[in-house]
Amino acid sequence: MNIPSELKYTKDHEWLKIEDNIATVGITDFAQGELGDIVYVDVDTVDDTVEEGEVFGSVEAVKTVSDLFMPLSGEVIEFNEGLEDEPELVNSDPYGKGWMVKIKLSDSSQIDDLLDAEAYKSLIEG
Repeated sequence: MNIPSELKYTKDHEWLKIEDNIATVGITDFAQGELGDIVYVDVDTVDDTVEEGEVFGSVEAVKTVSDLFMPLSGEVIEFNEGLEDEPELVNSDPYGKGWMVKIKLSDSSQIDDLLDAEAYKSLIEG
């Protein structure tokens, strides 16, 4: 199980890379493995301000659809358009080319509520 130590994580199995008040968000290696082959990523909240915990999109796999929950409050400023033609990048490279959105944070204090790699590993190992 790949859990990069430099990233932050949520209990909803999303990862965040935070640089200069911008968070790049995707789903974890664990999450993509649980979902199976991803066939579509739907994000229709670009340019919208979304509150922490709200749904900002969904991931469709062969057998299921899963909502994506906003890990931190902010404005969705970019969607990874590469996923329109190659949604399987979420499976093959979840922490690289499979990123989903970039968010301009509105409350950086929420970062303190995220999990580090060790806490996330404990969560998924039960």
